[in-house]
Amino acid sequence: MAPLGQPAASRLWAWEQAQTDELLADVFGYHAVQLGWPQLQALRHNRMPHRWQACAEFECTDGSNDWVGPDLWLDSRAWPWQADSLDLVVLPHTLERSTDPHACLREVERVLIPEGQVLITGLNPLSTWGWRQTRGVPQPGPAQTLIGYRRLRDWLRLLGFEVHVSRFGGWTPPMASEGWMRRLNWMESAGERWWPILGGVYLLLATKRVPAGRLLPARTWRKVRSPAAAAAPVARSDALPCRPLTEKDAIDTR
Repeated sequence: MAPLGQPAASRLWAWEQAQTDELLADVFGYHAVQLGWPQLQALRHNRMPHRWQACAEFECTDGSNDWVGPDLWLDSRAWPWQADSLDLVVLPHTLERSTDPHACLREVERVLIPEGQVLITGLNPLSTWGWRQTRGVPQPGPAQTLIGYRRLRDWLRLLGFEVHVSRFGGWTPPMASEGWMRRLNWMESAGERWWPILGGVYLLLATKRVPAGRLLPARTWRKVRSPAAAAAPVARSDALPCRPLTEKDAIDTR
């Protein structure tokens, strides 16, 4: 988030921390994982007994971060959990930094249980924040490709997810000075009302849906007549081909 500048990056972190604290506090289950951006403690208010902080292959490993080490490292394209084993997955700016976001989402769909939830945040490429992030000072590591809000919704829908929470934040342009950003704070309320889709950051909370079997009424099948009870057509004797009468077949009329 360095190209955004310190004032905008601080606002980004504060907004996402407040949103995750609100949305994930009452998500129940047994196993939850956050992959990426360990500075954001998305699971701190969640009450699941097993919560892991994971880092992916694109995270910085030079030891310069001021956060506690993760519980595990993994490849975002191949997760170590078996299918249908996690209740909650949090991806804070993970897809936009992964080398294969499609594979990462497929892994999320695989490891989540039916009715499991995934929370995703990302920078909006249609905003001033997204423009600043992609055109700022190049950062070490893989190139960052921002994913649009509507595009991500389509990906989730194709994988069988139902999006039930969508939120935007950050309409103030990213300035180098906190003072200038405070002078433009009026854009927050105006943007939320008039152009919400142009917010600098978006958040999606989706649920994995799995089609279930359909139960038939108890006695419907008894109302259908069995094909065996229908009359079977038989050949008529008078329709058979006739052979010429012989002397034995002749009838004596005397």
